Amino acid sequence: MINYQGIIAKYRQHLPVTGKTPIITLNEGNTPLIPAPSLNKLSGMPGMEVFLKFEGANPTGSFKDRGMTLAISKAKEEGAKAVICASTGNTSASAAAYAARAGLKCFVILPKGAIALGKLAQAMLHGAKIIAVDGNFDQALDIVKEISEKYNVTLVNSINPYRIEGQKTGAFEIVDQLGGRCPDFHFIPVGNAGNITAYWKGYREYKRIGRISRLPRMLGWQAALSAPIVKGKPIKNPKTIATAIKIGNPASWQAAECARDESEGMIGLVTDRQILSAYRHLSQIEGVFCEPASAASVAGFIKLAAEGFFKRQPMFSSVTVCILTGHGLKDPDRAIQESSKFQTCQPKLESVLRLMGIQKKPAKRKQLA
Repeated sequence: MINYQGIIAKYRQHLPVTGKTPIITLNEGNTPLIPAPSLNKLSGMPGMEVFLKFEGANPTGSFKDRGMTLAISKAKEEGAKAVICASTGNTSASAAAYAARAGLKCFVILPKGAIALGKLAQAMLHGAKIIAVDGNFDQALDIVKEISEKYNVTLVNSINPYRIEGQKTGAFEIVDQLGGRCPDFHFIPVGNAGNITAYWKGYREYKRIGRISRLPRMLGWQAALSAPIVKGKPIKNPKTIATAIKIGNPASWQAAECARDESEGMIGLVTDRQILSAYRHLSQIEGVFCEPASAASVAGFIKLAAEGFFKRQPMFSSVTVCILTGHGLKDPDRAIQESSKFQTCQPKLESVLRLMGIQKKPAKRKQLA
C-alpha cells in the first residue's frame, strides 16, 4: 500500500470533503523544501536560512495540482460532465490532467500566442479542447465565467473556492516540513493572486488550531509591466517574459491585498531582467530548474536583500521560504534562450578535448634499459 496518497488524504480534516466525495488525485503535494545556501549568504544576515518550496515537483509540474485535485473531486461529486478554465498555461495542464483522470471533458480558453509550449503540450496530450482567443488572459477569464454561469460546465479557475482550499495545503506542508515552526518571511510570485491568498489562508488556519503561534510576513512579487496590484489599477496589455504571471486584472486582487496588509507584508515588482537573473542563479548555483515566473519570488528576495531589508528586521530574519510555482520544463524555449549554446565537432578525442579546453598531454618516452 502506498503511504502517501495526495493532499486530500493527508489533510482531509482541514478540507471541505465528505465520505461522498470521490477523490480524484495524482498524489500531488509532498513537494520538497530545498535549502538554498547561496541565498543565505545574499541575505546579509548571519543565521538566515532560506528554503525553496519546489512546487514544480507536483504531477503536472506546478502548484495548480493542489487546488485542482479538490476542484475536480468536488465537480465530480456535484455531477459535472465538463469543466472549463482560462489559462496562461499551468491551469490548463492541471485541469486537463485531472479531468482526464475523472473522466470529464475539459475546455481551455487561452490567449493566443501567450502560453509556453511545455504547458500547451500537456493540455493537448491530456485531451482538452483548446480554444485560443485573440486577446489577453483577463478577456479569456471573462468568457469562461459567462459560460460557466449560463451552461452546465464547471469553472475551475482560482475563483473556484475549492481551488483555494486545496492550495492552502502548501502552507500546511511548509510548517510540517519545518518541524512545526512558521517561516518569518514567505516570498511568492503574484499573477492572478489565488496562491498568495491560499497560503495566507493556510497559515491562519494552522494558527487558529494552535499548530503555529504566529504568522509569516507575506511578500508577493509581480512583473514590472504586469503589476496591477502594485500600481493600483488594471493593466490593459500586461507584458513580461514570465507568462504565468502575465495578468493585468487579478481575480483574487482584494484577497491578495488582505494577505499583504494582515501579515504586515508587501506586494512589490521586479523587472524581467531581475527575474531572469534569479532564474539563472537558481539553475546554475542551486541546481533548481524552475519556470521564469517562479523565479519572481527569488528575484524579490534578492532585491530586498540588496536594499538591506533583512538588516532592518532585527526581530525576524531567521527562516525564509520562497515559493517556486512551476518546473523549468514548462518553458523550454526560454531555458534554451538563457543558456550557453552547445558546440559540435568531429567524433574524435582530440576534437572533444579541444572544445573542453584540455590539452592532450604528449605520451611519455620509454626509458632505455
